[in-house]
Amino acid sequence: MATNAFRRPKFVDHIIEDDDGLVVGTIRVKPSGVGWAPADGKKWRNVPLEKFIAFMEEKGRLTEK
Repeated sequence: MATNAFRRPKFVDHIIEDDDGLVVGTIRVKPSGVGWAPADGKKWRNVPLEKFIAFMEEKGRLTEK
C-alpha cells in the first residue's frame, strides 16, 4: 500500500513590516537563492545562494545561534 506524504514547499515567504506595522516588502527563501520584493513591487530581485553566502560572510554581523 502506498504512503501519502505532504509535498515540501518550493519556497518560503517572509513578510517584513516596519515599526508601525506597514509592509516594507517580502523576502523569499528558496534552496537556490534569496529573493526580495518591495511592498508595492510586482517583480522580484533574486540572488543565487552562493552570492548571498559570500555577501553575508563579508558584510554580515556575527551573532550567536
